[in-house]
Amino acid sequence: MPKVIASAPNAGGRHQRGRRVGPSLAEINVIPLVDVMLVLLIIFMVAAPMMQRGVEVRLPISARSQEISSERVFIDVPLSFRKERRVYIDKEAIGMPALAERLRQLMINKTDKHAYLRVDRQLLVQDQIDVMSEMKAAGILDVGIVLDLPTR
Repeated sequence: MPKVIASAPNAGGRHQRGRRVGPSLAEINVIPLVDVMLVLLIIFMVAAPMMQRGVEVRLPISARSQEISSERVFIDVPLSFRKERRVYIDKEAIGMPALAERLRQLMINKTDKHAYLRVDRQLLVQDQIDVMSEMKAAGILDVGIVLDLPTR
């Protein structure tokens, strides 16, 4: 639709208002919009690979599969065991009466019932057997004893 532009009342010596028809400026300038959209597209194309952390995969379920246990249970028996009767599981002090129950709680979700025992060399064999008896009462099937390699 043409735009009507009114002239001044005394323009050109006339006493009537003159009307002049001019071109309309109703068009949208899309060039800045396209420029902004291209810049945003480039930014997202560069940033998208940096934001990707990995691919989520839902694995199939099998009744015969076994859980892979990457964490091993280490039980430390220090020299102070003779007096205090406490062992350490991951730096947590546990008394002998509560050891079997605590180990049972740790092993409840694990398929491999293995634990490793680190005993101070100055302790008696009977102290080591006492700890191993509690471990067997907790349901641990295999007990490994951690040793140092000889130095030459």
